[in-house]
Amino acid sequence: MKFLHLADLHLGKRVNGFDFLEDQRFILEQVLDICDKNKVEAVVLAGDIYDNPVPPAAACTLLDWFLTQLSARQVPVLAVSGNHDSAERLDFAAQLLAGQGIYLAGRFTGAPRQVVLADNYGEVEFCLLPFVRAATVRHFLPDADIPDYDAAVAAALQLAVPAAKRRVLVAHQMVIAGAKSPKLSGSETVPVNVGTVEAVDAAHFSDFCYTALGHIHRPQTVGKNSVRYAGAPLCYHLDECGAQKSVTLVKLGRRGLDRVEVLPLKPRREMRHLTGPLAKLTENPTDTADYIWATLTDPTPLPEAMAALRAAYPNAMRLDYRPRQTDEDAAPVLAVEGKSFAELFGDFFEQMNGRPLTEDEREAVKKIREEAQK
Repeated sequence: MKFLHLADLHLGKRVNGFDFLEDQRFILEQVLDICDKNKVEAVVLAGDIYDNPVPPAAACTLLDWFLTQLSARQVPVLAVSGNHDSAERLDFAAQLLAGQGIYLAGRFTGAPRQVVLADNYGEVEFCLLPFVRAATVRHFLPDADIPDYDAAVAAALQLAVPAAKRRVLVAHQMVIAGAKSPKLSGSETVPVNVGTVEAVDAAHFSDFCYTALGHIHRPQTVGKNSVRYAGAPLCYHLDECGAQKSVTLVKLGRRGLDRVEVLPLKPRREMRHLTGPLAKLTENPTDTADYIWATLTDPTPLPEAMAALRAAYPNAMRLDYRPRQTDEDAAPVLAVEGKSFAELFGDFFEQMNGRPLTEDEREAVKKIREEAQK
């Protein structure tokens, strides 16, 4: 069986004020082409289908279109809710959609939903575990010791009696392998520290030949090749500039996992980070439709800088300043002991701007300081 592993679509998301619905449809059209080219037999959506619990109507319409396209191709869909989704909303018409091969697991209702499909080698179970917190599972197992997310996921999986020899888990959690945490990006609202109550040990997934994860926006394995985050299909934060986004093609053989292939996706617009003086960045712009984050190195902020930048790059998203570049922009540690506020401010100003304060500026700082102390 060949299936696509997708996650973190975040339909309806806005990035720095820009509506990404057209970009998301562009990517989903590529996904459909990949399904056709590779004769995909199922599509997995590992949570965060929408960007917020009450998605805009246009986002719902986009998901409806995508699921309809897959259903017309007779490609089953296995989907779980993520922490950004409304589990109740995602469950709407779930039984009706199951008749069309669209299997949704929004709410956790006491055990993971188990869906059995078949290929040339027999049955394959897809175990659908929506995003769960400790309290969610504890509600159904009041006598169990479930202090954290790790215990909650372990307890939930124990409730799923294997329905086939080859099993695939679909889940949306913060998963770690030993002491190593996944590599995060700025577009995630997930815990950063290993060992917190939110982390789930990948060791719980040993009974599954493949674990399709969502929640982390960078594609990566967790401990071993069969436990994977698909990553978000688009760049949703400026610290992901230049990252290659992808979809994961998984092939199961007679005994279990046979092969995993990461297929690149091409965005409608690239997201780029440009650094330099404003005049240089706008002199000969290239690929002007891209989303741009500009870091200006001009010595002082320039009036109407964003307007000038958007004249060259209409989709400029953000502008900030780094007035003086040092050898790696590593600021020297300043001796602060015994220095007055005026001296500390003067040191900071000179460090950031490459020149000392003028007398007029020193006097202005003094007056502001006095007013603040009143």
